[in-house]
Amino acid sequence: MKYSSKTFDLSGKTVSLETGVLAEQATSSVMARIGDTMVLVTVVMGQENPNLDYFPLTVEYVERLYAGGRIKGSRWVKREGRPTDEAILKARLIDRSIRPFFPKEFKKEVQVVVTILSVDGENDPDILSLIATSAALAISRIPWNGPIGAIRIGMIGEGNGQHEFIVNPDSSEVDALDLELVVTSKNNKVLMMEAGAKQVKEELVLEAILKAKEWNEKIINIINEWVKEIGSKKEKVLKDEDFEKIVSLIEKSFKEDIHALIESSVDKEVGADLNAIVEKVSELEKENPFDKAKIKKAADYVFKKTIKENILTKEKRPDGRKIDEIRPISAKVGILPRTHGSAIFQRGETQVLTVVTLGTSSFEQLIESPEGEEAKRYIHHYSMPPYSVGEAGRMGAISRREIGHGALAERALLPVVPADLKFPYVIRVVSEVMSSNGSTSMASACGSALSLMDAGVPISSPVAGIAIGLVSDKDKYVVLSDIIGLEDFSGEMDFKVAGTERGITAIQLDVKNDGLTEEIIKETFSRALSGRLFILEKMNEVMKSSRKEVSKFAPKIKVVTIDTSKIGEVIGSGGKVIRNIIANTGANVDVDETGKVTISSIEEEAVEKAASWIDLLTREILKGEVFEGKVKRILPFGAMVEIVPGKEGLVHVSEMATEYVQNPADVVKIGQTVKIRVKETDEQGRINLSMVFGEKATDEKRMDRPMGRMRDNRRPSFSPRDRFSRKKRF
Repeated sequence: MKYSSKTFDLSGKTVSLETGVLAEQATSSVMARIGDTMVLVTVVMGQENPNLDYFPLTVEYVERLYAGGRIKGSRWVKREGRPTDEAILKARLIDRSIRPFFPKEFKKEVQVVVTILSVDGENDPDILSLIATSAALAISRIPWNGPIGAIRIGMIGEGNGQHEFIVNPDSSEVDALDLELVVTSKNNKVLMMEAGAKQVKEELVLEAILKAKEWNEKIINIINEWVKEIGSKKEKVLKDEDFEKIVSLIEKSFKEDIHALIESSVDKEVGADLNAIVEKVSELEKENPFDKAKIKKAADYVFKKTIKENILTKEKRPDGRKIDEIRPISAKVGILPRTHGSAIFQRGETQVLTVVTLGTSSFEQLIESPEGEEAKRYIHHYSMPPYSVGEAGRMGAISRREIGHGALAERALLPVVPADLKFPYVIRVVSEVMSSNGSTSMASACGSALSLMDAGVPISSPVAGIAIGLVSDKDKYVVLSDIIGLEDFSGEMDFKVAGTERGITAIQLDVKNDGLTEEIIKETFSRALSGRLFILEKMNEVMKSSRKEVSKFAPKIKVVTIDTSKIGEVIGSGGKVIRNIIANTGANVDVDETGKVTISSIEEEAVEKAASWIDLLTREILKGEVFEGKVKRILPFGAMVEIVPGKEGLVHVSEMATEYVQNPADVVKIGQTVKIRVKETDEQGRINLSMVFGEKATDEKRMDRPMGRMRDNRRPSFSPRDRFSRKKRF
């Protein structure tokens, strides 16, 4: 393809699109830039496989560390490895946006590869990648009914006229946003949404969606102009005439079988029964047999079509519920005795076990990307094994779907998780799907809230989630609350909304049609709100608020802050002091460069003991304080006593007893524990101590000491070798 370029303004920043620069052998390629962030999108069309019952689209989002001027931190491996979770989520974002616009009959493999070439830390490459993918597909010969627009909208404020929308916010602005919303759309219809919010009202989210659609139309117009200038002629997609014949045959001869199958398949997989229909069709057409893959595809189509017709004409759902009815809900907490928190949440045939584990800051997850490293303290992992759908399957690598569902449940709970200063724990939540029949990710969000409360995590409010579905034809649509697997399978929308009583915390939308109108979105938000409040009410019957204390099996954590100049005293030479504290108390102690000290142990007593020692090491020792110390050294003129590990003071021989002592070794031994009182801390920071003999003894007037060997009755002077110095003592 010859070189061509297009530029446009995106909220005050210039976006450039170029083709004919790199990857000339790809079917289409576009290099995009905003600021100093650059991405390359390549699209390749492969061979056709008409027997596939799905469209073979793959999207790869490739992060190169060189894009941010970084080298992998591992000492042994410098090449980038498998995609990070973040890269997989961005690949899914693109996939879900572009997939609905490929023709249903199109079965050639299409691979989209997004390579991050440069990042500036200000402009996130994900939206740029979506725009470049839309452009690359639009100008190519690949049959695709785009282009689409993509934008990120941020919001600051809580409404009542006090909110502000930010179009294409900088990366540095994202953390401060009350709403972060990514929308892809075409012709004023929404195709895909992802949102994270701090309990934002539905009407504000809708306002942000409308603003996003306005910007997307501008982007679409720019790409359409480029298509007119350089776009390739699209390949024709031939209709499968056999498919239409098979559909007609099934509707004519096996309609009753399909209806019976729908009635019996609410709580089971339908594959085996559909295969029986496939065999019956094959038997009817022995003289002119159809390919079985085509028959199976046609049977699936009729099955879906029948479900939709029942809902649209009779409002009859496969399981007999009303269109706004939610399945029976049950929940339990404290299921697993040795875990830190656990809960089972069940909605209909969907059942999820969620488990919480608490740890110290040393267990934070470090994430490496071209933008740099970041630490993550709230982690949600989602697992859906084959037995959850009654199948025997391979157990192995985590799927992209599992990563996506875990991220959604994580985003739903993050706004209510307490800050590090209030609750200094790393929190890992694991959702194990025990049984799946629709909306396991939202069940995971509900189970997460319950298990966090069971673990004693002081979340600000419980969170619940619900999936809303849609069936439609040209003239009518029906919105469905709490969709089951069959309704997801046959419908056009999976609209997941999670939140609290106050507002929305997370949204994820996927569609199979040409998008959602404003009217459908409004109705969906209304239905999701009523459903969410109903579920929260059921959850409150089980647990209303967090337990007052964490589990006895969870580590107890105390965080103290010390002056950075005292860090060396806590750690000691070669780590000697901190190792002593750990060994003597049984607590774990972590010190960071800011002076934050994290102390943890299963035993509260160990934590308090370590905290006390660190306090003594770092604070000023006051005159009159009494300690129990250990004798470390005996000198001719006294004994050095360790108050706490790493800090010593001198008990002069004249302070060892009420009577005259000639030899300190006659009074104390090395390793002996003695009770001492702080007499003074001199100008050089040296601590002078005196022995505590009991209240009566200390009140008595000290006897005058005979002259002995000490001339003129003075304390001995220190030689340069014996003179105390900070370096020598500590």
